[in-house]
Amino acid sequence: MELHEFLEHLNSGKPVQGGGDIHQFMHTVSQEALRLTSEINGRYHEPEELRSLFSRLIGQPVDEGFGLFPPFYTDCGKNIHIGKRVFINAGCKFQDQGGIYMDDDALIGHNVVLATLNHAMPPKDRSTMIPAPIHIGKRVWIGANATVLPGVTIGDGAIVAAGAVVTRNVPENTVVGGVPARIMRHL
Repeated sequence: MELHEFLEHLNSGKPVQGGGDIHQFMHTVSQEALRLTSEINGRYHEPEELRSLFSRLIGQPVDEGFGLFPPFYTDCGKNIHIGKRVFINAGCKFQDQGGIYMDDDALIGHNVVLATLNHAMPPKDRSTMIPAPIHIGKRVWIGANATVLPGVTIGDGAIVAAGAVVTRNVPENTVVGGVPARIMRHL
């Protein structure tokens, strides 16, 4: 299997059967992600070198305005798509198999979790995973320790409060917070 076939399957939203060919390839991709994140997290890097390592991790170049404070964790890396001037703070964990799309000027706080896979609900099928993308709009700010679940779109200019668990779409120019996150105000 080739990387593009793997990503095509994931981006189609089709389930990934536990133990199947796609699942096995997922483990292969994870090994590269583990190696590159270990390199990113293992010592200090000048910003240009860090951008280069992150570009290798995601398989595409990032803008020179991209910023990352390690440590950073992902178990795939190849389905992360970054706009211009995106900043990712320390301790973030991205499960990107379903696709993570960040538009320009997004700010991601400390320890944010972006999860794009769910497991099937029936116990007999629990090893089956269902991918769904996360879309983060322009000028979005996600506060520290927030979690964004599969299939969520966060509209342009929105703010996700620290510690929120985002289970559904966030309208543009709103502030959401809580567990589960609800609209707190409009900007």
